[in-house]
Amino acid sequence: MTELSLLLGLRRVRAVADYQFGEGVGFRLFPEGIELKFSPKTGRVRHIYLDGVLLATLRPSDGLLALTVEGGRRLLTILTPPRLRVKVLEGVEEYVSEGRDVLAKHVSDADPELRPGEEVLVVDSHGELLAVGKAVLSGLEMLSFKEGVAVKVRRGIKD
Repeated sequence: MTELSLLLGLRRVRAVADYQFGEGVGFRLFPEGIELKFSPKTGRVRHIYLDGVLLATLRPSDGLLALTVEGGRRLLTILTPPRLRVKVLEGVEEYVSEGRDVLAKHVSDADPELRPGEEVLVVDSHGELLAVGKAVLSGLEMLSFKEGVAVKVRRGIKD
């Protein structure tokens, strides 16, 4: 890839991160030194690495970022609680960290501004990352409902 395509790709992933997670997040989540992998068919950015570790994938379906556990760890240090966090009850941490979905009855707290489809950071009662995934319910619904899946977990820390 050319220097220009790398620069444009970097600008794009930072802009997507700012849109998806909040202004200023892009540069902090993807600092200097990140490596971009492009799709051989489309030439678009697909994977974002830092020091050889995959942080996120740029989804072709909607153009948004899907975080890995390492990307979630970085985002956890950038965003102030409760932003994009779903806290689970004690006793279910092991299951969630192994990659199992979060049920609404197991949610003890959630970002009230969460919307279905958003990337979320699933944390324990101490705020430690257990998994990354996608919200199925809004933050308020997660706290109200007693049945159903609240978060579709993509990857747990032990997964």
